[in-house]
Amino acid sequence: MARSNPLRLEAASVPQPCPGPFRLLVHGSPNAGVAQLLDRLRGDPDDSRQRMLLSDAAQPGHWFAQLADALPTVPVVVVDAPSGLDAEAHRLALVASLLGVRQLVLVVNRMARIDWREDAFARLVRQYRRHCEQIGIARLLAVPVDAETGDNLHRRSARLPWYRGLPLLERLEDCAPALTEQPLRLRALPCDAAHALPHCARLLAGTPHPGDEVVVLPGATPSRLARLQYIDSPAGPLLRFALEPALPVSPGDLIATPQARPEVSDQFAAHLLWLDEQPLYPGRRYLLRLGETLVGARVTEIKHRLQPDSLERHAAKRLTRNDLAFCNLAIDRALPFDPSAERPATGTFQLLDHTSQTTIACGMVAFGLRRAANIHRHAMKIDKASRAAGNAQQPCVLWFTGLSGSGKSTVADLVEQRLQTLGKRTMLLDGDNVRHGLNRDLGFTDEDRVENIRRVGEVAKLMVEAGLITLVSFISPFRSERQMVRELLETDEFVEIFVDASLQTCEARDPKGLYKKARAGQLPNFTGIGSPYEAPPSPDLRLPADEETAERLADRVIDHLRQRAMI
Repeated sequence: MARSNPLRLEAASVPQPCPGPFRLLVHGSPNAGVAQLLDRLRGDPDDSRQRMLLSDAAQPGHWFAQLADALPTVPVVVVDAPSGLDAEAHRLALVASLLGVRQLVLVVNRMARIDWREDAFARLVRQYRRHCEQIGIARLLAVPVDAETGDNLHRRSARLPWYRGLPLLERLEDCAPALTEQPLRLRALPCDAAHALPHCARLLAGTPHPGDEVVVLPGATPSRLARLQYIDSPAGPLLRFALEPALPVSPGDLIATPQARPEVSDQFAAHLLWLDEQPLYPGRRYLLRLGETLVGARVTEIKHRLQPDSLERHAAKRLTRNDLAFCNLAIDRALPFDPSAERPATGTFQLLDHTSQTTIACGMVAFGLRRAANIHRHAMKIDKASRAAGNAQQPCVLWFTGLSGSGKSTVADLVEQRLQTLGKRTMLLDGDNVRHGLNRDLGFTDEDRVENIRRVGEVAKLMVEAGLITLVSFISPFRSERQMVRELLETDEFVEIFVDASLQTCEARDPKGLYKKARAGQLPNFTGIGSPYEAPPSPDLRLPADEETAERLADRVIDHLRQRAMI
């Protein structure tokens, strides 16, 4: 299937307005007077407008989340007339377009502060309309108002004789979102299997009928809807149902129309809106929530970062707060999804911090990556257990972490010698040695450090598959990357060994003269000086490198392995 430019989105047909309640999602820059505007609108005495639900998207993540759910929504962008358009106004429109929005309301507030000037209003609208047309928003409705004076909110204002349109509240009532026919999408929820209708799901799109053919994804198992029961819910319609033939349905599964089914893949391209104060680094491990499903994920490549106002594409190795970028992602297992511009309820996701599970990014799927469907694991007759038995040992990774000069490599070398004496088969991966070959293209920025550990983690995993005791000696300064490697392996295969030497001790040793160069400003990203080291809070083994000799520390490692029956 041909891939079009993800920013050039075709305008959808608009057959008829939504008859039920719809949401007005309002957001703008901090100085745009959004709160005052909402207070004025909520004070409208006309009960006939109760089908409009006013919602304040106080954060970029709220704007995303409410545009992505199943409730019909009209996005309203508020700008400050004296200040004009800013990056936030452009970013809001861009996110809306990526979520399939083709109609937007622009409210130009505080017109009194520019003396109600028609030319200033027209210029601002002209600039924003040009931006909206570039990103596929076909219809822009612009209204000049002043929330401080109440002008042009509930009724026409005498101060705006040049404005021929409706006042804001009537204009909003007139722009109810369109209804278009959509293929069926049901997101399975936890349910009491003993019930006569054993399955429960949230209705995301389409209209289900008894007898409809469906597939349960990601497994793509065919069935039919047998009996249905609707359940009212503030979060949107829920459905109890039975399948014929009966099939197991897990929370997070997607039930869809067979003729218009979602893609299923473990790799896809998506736009990411980064929300966290800490940067995003490709290769770092995160959690991804798609519907009810939570899986491990990582950004494999940042294709480009988008400038919200100019739409220019810039190369990027990291993302910082409020950056919007086009990226490739890989997840731990294949999931079903739709392009977010077609069906945002099944094409949007959140990235979560791996430890705190707080939301750090919002994602909009563009398309699945073809290469994901062409790669399959090949089952081998000789497996890890066979190799381990042949070596008469338990394969594992001994991960030595600590500051430069702490003695990691010295201790790891001594441990390997002792293991060899005991007849064990080993392999030692040392940070400096690996950078001469596999990782010679990487520097010492935070981004390159993340990729450095990701590659070494994958190599260590292969060594464990070969049945070896693998010793890894790397500074590995970030907890998240050490945790990522732990999760690559099976339980009890990863032993984190913290070679704990103080910065003062390491700097006094300085065997390679690196600390001296770092203090002189010649090594700007040196760990402990210009770049942080995140010490393990609870390592499997702590070695007091300030207090004992390398030989004694190596003995401690051997004793630890014996206590765990690993040798």
